[in-house]
Amino acid sequence: MRLLLVEADPMIGEIVLDTLRAEGFAVDWVRDGAMADTALRAQSYDLVVLDLGLPNRDGLVVLKSLRARKQRMPVLIATARDGVEQRIAGLDAGADDYVLKPFDIDELLARIRAHIRRASGRAEPVYQYGNVTINPATKEVAVGGEPVLLSSREWAVLEPLLARPGLILSRAQLEEKLFSWKDEISSNAVEVYIHGLRKKLGAKLIQNVRGVGYLVPKV
Repeated sequence: MRLLLVEADPMIGEIVLDTLRAEGFAVDWVRDGAMADTALRAQSYDLVVLDLGLPNRDGLVVLKSLRARKQRMPVLIATARDGVEQRIAGLDAGADDYVLKPFDIDELLARIRAHIRRASGRAEPVYQYGNVTINPATKEVAVGGEPVLLSSREWAVLEPLLARPGLILSRAQLEEKLFSWKDEISSNAVEVYIHGLRKKLGAKLIQNVRGVGYLVPKV
């Protein structure tokens, strides 16, 4: 999954960035409102973590512009603005959630997982597809009850495919889930990770749609 982190404070930004990447997310980090607006116009994200006290453009303005463009990805506000009226304004402007600084990083991760899960149309916290079970919170994967170890990149390919069975994702779309701006992308990276997943989870789980992309078929 690919996230946009909009955070002006360099210390908080580094901590959140490192934590999200350690959890297997591809993350782009911008530090002011104008850059956030540019990133949101250029790139599709699964979720945005948005500070409000930003230079160049207030975070609330960024949020209102995003919703005016009918972009529907979840937005989680993370800010020091703790007034009730300010929280109401953020939620009424289109935010899905609101956490106050200083926040607990584990709580932030749990909220991110919950919003991504609901955005994909699921309420349950665990994926189940045939004999494959996936727990996004713990990154645990099992086949027929037996644990299987996946690399962080294999996980990043598998999760969006299993989240929406029957939906075809192109190689470019999967690359967007895998890599942030600064990552180098090899031409066959997606194919390599899918080959590894098929070896570990079964050859029929991820299917090719020739010339289009990949899907996990509906049960």
